[in-house]
Amino acid sequence: MSRFPLATSTWDEEEQDALQRVIGSGRFSMGPEVAAFEAEFARFAGSRHAVMVNSGSSANLAMVAALRHTQNPALRLMPGDEVIVPAVSWSTTFFPLHQYGLHLKFVDIDRETLNYDLTALAGAIGERTRAVMAVNLLGNPNDFDAIRTIIGTRQVVLIEDNCESMGATFGGRQCGTFGVMGTFSTFFSHHISTMEGGLVVTDDEELYHILLALRAHGWTRNLPKLNRVTGEKSDDPFEESFRFVLPGYNLRPLEMSGALGRAQLAKLPRLVEGRRANGAGWAEAMAGHPLFRIQREIGESSWFGFSLVLRPETGLTRREVLARLDALGFETRPIVSGNFTKNPVLRLMDHSLHGSMSHAEEIDTHGFFIGNHHYDMQEAIAILAGFRG
Repeated sequence: MSRFPLATSTWDEEEQDALQRVIGSGRFSMGPEVAAFEAEFARFAGSRHAVMVNSGSSANLAMVAALRHTQNPALRLMPGDEVIVPAVSWSTTFFPLHQYGLHLKFVDIDRETLNYDLTALAGAIGERTRAVMAVNLLGNPNDFDAIRTIIGTRQVVLIEDNCESMGATFGGRQCGTFGVMGTFSTFFSHHISTMEGGLVVTDDEELYHILLALRAHGWTRNLPKLNRVTGEKSDDPFEESFRFVLPGYNLRPLEMSGALGRAQLAKLPRLVEGRRANGAGWAEAMAGHPLFRIQREIGESSWFGFSLVLRPETGLTRREVLARLDALGFETRPIVSGNFTKNPVLRLMDHSLHGSMSHAEEIDTHGFFIGNHHYDMQEAIAILAGFRG
């Protein structure tokens, strides 16, 4: 166990009680606890609808699938359509887009915020562009005012992968709600944990109903009687038991995960407050550090972790630095995927690169991150602030 780990548990008696409540109910598959968590999460996010699934990766899959099956021509994505993506994100930001036959156009990141290089993004949007995937990296919001200005009046759909940034806000609004849909993760290492889990939020009723069907086999069973997929369901539950209307999946969460989500969501404001307090201390202590550059905050980050980019002029290698930090008890990881465009899997994917990925390459070769938590991390911050290799 590292002295300064990447992730720690935020569970206590409330989560234990939530699990026991489900065990006592005898209902383990998706049910009323999941439905209650969805309603509570929608209120937290400020969205009309939330759909829980079994992971953040599944949330991205469901989001992309919903845009394929919508009847709204302003939102529908068809095979061959171009979607702009940042060069740095998790693999399952990208894979659902490929799996639905979309062309991925990679754009470099800003070397300070680690989100989109806004100048590059503006130059990347062209006549083929049908969507922009905004990824809020390591808790840090994108500049959504700038992105909306860049998109302007063009028929380009904005969607959000907010899996690393639950609780982050921009202009007082929760990240994950700036696009027509946004995704969240509740995996163990994230801001709240339901063991495995994820959510999609949206204000669009048709997309919400599509998500409900896609999540569970593409059947009608979980749709309301009056819905935007089939119109009106039969009153005969037997008839609607195995009626399939969309090519769906089984992305359903466990009832235990829903109950855990309710307990964790009640703690989220305090958890984010603790992470932000550490973030403020981190930014102050690391300002002008001779070895490292840190992430510049946009809006109000929820500080998933603390990124460090080794300055090339130091003469140190990342391998040397990581070894010394490991000896001090720091668990480290690459900054998400690093430069994802270097991965061999891209040979199998329809994609293009808009210009150089030089900033993504810099964090690929010189960057890493350490964990942030809800509890006081002043000791870790002080050690890093005084670290000279």
